[in-house]
Amino acid sequence: MQIEDQDFFKLRDYVKSHFGVNLEKKRTLIEGRLHNTITQLGFDSFHDYLEKVFADKSGEMINTLMTRLTTNYTYFMREEAHYRFMEEVALPYWTANIRDHDLRIWSAGCSSGEEPYTTVMVLSEWFGFRKNDWDTTILATDLSTRVLDMAKKGVYPEEHFQRLPKAWKSKYFTQIGDEEYQVTEAMAKEVVFRQFNLMGEFNRFRKKFHIIFCRNVMIYFDNPTKTALTKRFHDVLEPNGYFFIGLSETLSGINSDFKQIAPAIYQRVK
Repeated sequence: MQIEDQDFFKLRDYVKSHFGVNLEKKRTLIEGRLHNTITQLGFDSFHDYLEKVFADKSGEMINTLMTRLTTNYTYFMREEAHYRFMEEVALPYWTANIRDHDLRIWSAGCSSGEEPYTTVMVLSEWFGFRKNDWDTTILATDLSTRVLDMAKKGVYPEEHFQRLPKAWKSKYFTQIGDEEYQVTEAMAKEVVFRQFNLMGEFNRFRKKFHIIFCRNVMIYFDNPTKTALTKRFHDVLEPNGYFFIGLSETLSGINSDFKQIAPAIYQRVK
């Protein structure tokens, strides 16, 4: 099933203006990822399907569409070097400099939850018995309510644990099936999941963050959108705060006030 030019342009422009996602060169991806959704819903063409999507006042259909177009496979301890940096640099620095013991971390574009839950485990292991003296609750946001529902349930298949230490798997998860595991109740309480559009207003945050993850999200944006979004992240970080992006991403070529200090790790220096 192919998408006609008029429908492609309408979808491209709508998604760019509302979500910042650049679909200019994603025509084949759109056709591939939405084909099953369209046929399962009983539509005969992209045109009929998109007409229904744009008329849906609940927002559920556009939410499903965006989930299909942007969701990537993820797993626990992805891009492990970032967590080593947290243990060796970021956490020692902030625990020495935060007086009120309120460590604020934001996982932006958290998908199905593997990233924030990995961060919880890293924090728990690093703090040890001192953790009860700190507020380390993580804010985890995503555009898709579908993946957020998955994250809140916290149930994951065996293959998502390949890079996680076996001792952590036993400590922080409960086996609920032959090859499925669920986060413990204690770990689930460490993350607050919220729907959030990164093209929205950042002024809702009352306090600035010490660490922000936004990994493998900006690959969907063009440079002007990346520049604007990076500035908003910069503004809601504490001075000397750390900003993590995906290892396949870079801020090179965009106007950014961040200083790169390691691969895909940046710092607000002013």
